[in-house]
Amino acid sequence: MKYSILVILSVLLFTSCAKLLDEKPQSIAAEQFYNNAAEVQAGLNAIYTPIRAGGTMGALYQVQQEIYTEYMYGRGSHAPLNDYAGLDNTNITRIAGMWAAFYEAIRNANIVIQKTPAGKNLSEEDKNKFLAEARFMRALLYFHLVRNWAGVPIRKEHNMDSLNVPRSSREAVYQLITEDLLFAEAHLPDAGRLVGAPSKWAAKTVLTDVYMNVNDYQKARDKALEVIQSGKFSLVNVMVSADFDKLFGPDIITTPEEIFYLKFSRQPSGQGFQYPMYAHYPGAGYYPPGGYYTLYSDAVNNTFAKNWDKNDLRYDYNWYVQTFGLGPGTILNKKFSDRTTTTAAGNDYPMYRYADLLLFYAECDSRVNNGPTTDALEKLNMIHRRAYGKNPMVADAAVDFKMADYGSLQAFVDRVVQERAYEDCGEGKHWLDLKRLGIAKSVIKAMKGITMADRHLLWPIPTTEYNYNKAIDPIKDQNPGY
Repeated sequence: MKYSILVILSVLLFTSCAKLLDEKPQSIAAEQFYNNAAEVQAGLNAIYTPIRAGGTMGALYQVQQEIYTEYMYGRGSHAPLNDYAGLDNTNITRIAGMWAAFYEAIRNANIVIQKTPAGKNLSEEDKNKFLAEARFMRALLYFHLVRNWAGVPIRKEHNMDSLNVPRSSREAVYQLITEDLLFAEAHLPDAGRLVGAPSKWAAKTVLTDVYMNVNDYQKARDKALEVIQSGKFSLVNVMVSADFDKLFGPDIITTPEEIFYLKFSRQPSGQGFQYPMYAHYPGAGYYPPGGYYTLYSDAVNNTFAKNWDKNDLRYDYNWYVQTFGLGPGTILNKKFSDRTTTTAAGNDYPMYRYADLLLFYAECDSRVNNGPTTDALEKLNMIHRRAYGKNPMVADAAVDFKMADYGSLQAFVDRVVQERAYEDCGEGKHWLDLKRLGIAKSVIKAMKGITMADRHLLWPIPTTEYNYNKAIDPIKDQNPGY
């Protein structure tokens, strides 16, 4: 049985206040709360609950991000996403639910940030440690908001009860994210308080990603290098494709590659990862409770899937053939599978793992040096060797990329981005890379032959926000095209 932060503490600490946390998170901000470590940790755990739901990062957030990629397609009510014309009404409703969940989690973080400094039975060290976790999570949530909606209302601990909060600029949101992460980096422990809680290395990794998104590649490279040089993480060895279950399987508690994961478990009820339910076909054997097969690819007609080297173990691990009326080349993604469950999937969501960090470093180091370096090439090759069942730490002429093949910065960055697409297939990360690099429209045109509408690059501010928030004009402040 797999236990972690969001299983054990949800049972031990949330029993008495679960209804309050679900319905009125502000109800836990009473004088008698946040006075000792157990009470603050209960508040911290409440931050994770909204984003682990099936409507957010428990399933539908990744589904939405994956369907946008050049290698995936949506089915059923997600089929309109294949047009790259923006969101239809059904999907607008879905992302409005994600917006609400992100802000609910931000509110729960703000409560911890507001109340913890006054805790009567807390040391200053504990206060800073708990504040650092809350600020890490607040930064992470705003990071997802800003990449999907651009500028958003900034609600912090001092204005979290205000309805009328204007939409801030993208730059202001990134400033808050950076400030929160730098505080988290300074005060988070070397290891998270429990499996699934962030460490200072997680803060450095997210800072790397943030700096890349604002084109500060020197800072991004430096943060990534600090994580690498710490020696805290390593790639999981793989010899055959099934060995990737040692990284993504439902019974894994943690691995040497884990930097920051959202944790899930089959038991107790309501703690499972719902993403496999959307990924799999009923009766295929990869998720016995059934499935919606909401997203799929095409091994014959999709260039990305067709050209993926079949000797790459990641291809066999990721895909299985499953026809359901869309042609013999239809394939479904099986990265997140739980073949023995009768209830819910026990897989965790790998938000940041060491493979991501190594590829971040490879890109940033090459950009800082205006071309690929030996060190950047080595980090890329570590990932590539593992993909072919080789020891990541040992050079192998049979699979290693050669410096001579990537003489320019752009050629090398393109190779890194493609390698990350293979590595993170099914994880909901590649679309955000394409947007960060400004190549989403050209890639979709080249791979799928579709001209993407500008409005497809951002999600609309939900009506549920501007109907109540009078500081936002539903026309002037709305994202283009909506």
